Amino acid sequence: MAAGVALVVGAGDATGGAIARRFARGGLTACAVRRDATKLQPLLDEIRAAGGVAHGFGCDARQEDQVVALVEQVESTLGPIEVLVFNVGANVRTPVVEETARRYFKIWEMAAFGGFLCGREVAKRMLTRQRGTIVFTGATASTRGAAGFAAFAGAKMALRALAQSMARELGPQGIHVAHTLIDGAIDTEFIRSQFPARYALKDQGGILNPDHIAENYWHLHTQPRDAWTHELDLRPWMEPF
Repeated sequence: MAAGVALVVGAGDATGGAIARRFARGGLTACAVRRDATKLQPLLDEIRAAGGVAHGFGCDARQEDQVVALVEQVESTLGPIEVLVFNVGANVRTPVVEETARRYFKIWEMAAFGGFLCGREVAKRMLTRQRGTIVFTGATASTRGAAGFAAFAGAKMALRALAQSMARELGPQGIHVAHTLIDGAIDTEFIRSQFPARYALKDQGGILNPDHIAENYWHLHTQPRDAWTHELDLRPWMEPF
């Protein structure tokens, strides 16, 4: 496998950060991205302390000019992007009659439009090399719209459709496009503080461990072309589906 860059857009404190750490441990340069780059420093320090290579970037994935500049900077100064993980979250629960046009549009921009911009720009580079992995992080809402999640479900379903279309178009060119369904609560400070009853299930394997999610993303990247996974669903054993 060629060394190169793992670009993780949406490298938050839980899942995104775990993904960046896993790819750095696998020998790739981890390029972690979030809107506020100052929040990336603890993650970068941790990766570097473990012997990995990491760089942080501030970028609003909804802004085309910022995404174009980000990909150009990474490719021209750090190396070829071998992996793109689009992990931007936009989970906001609002009754449909109380939803605003502004918030609905913003959620779509974050979860769907940003995925298109990042996927398009990285695909341009990967096509010249005829290789690469693109993973879009989805959710339960990618396949069904629950009450109160009209905006989130609409955006996540759009992201899933984007992933399917890109997989069919880019797969023959050597680019592995995958979509994940993360179905369940994740071990985060938000779940711990806001949903203590759910967090109490952690010791029973009742919530998702970010490091275990990241391990599955690494597996997607290392799959041989004759046995690619397009859609991977991850959920705790007790999560209904």
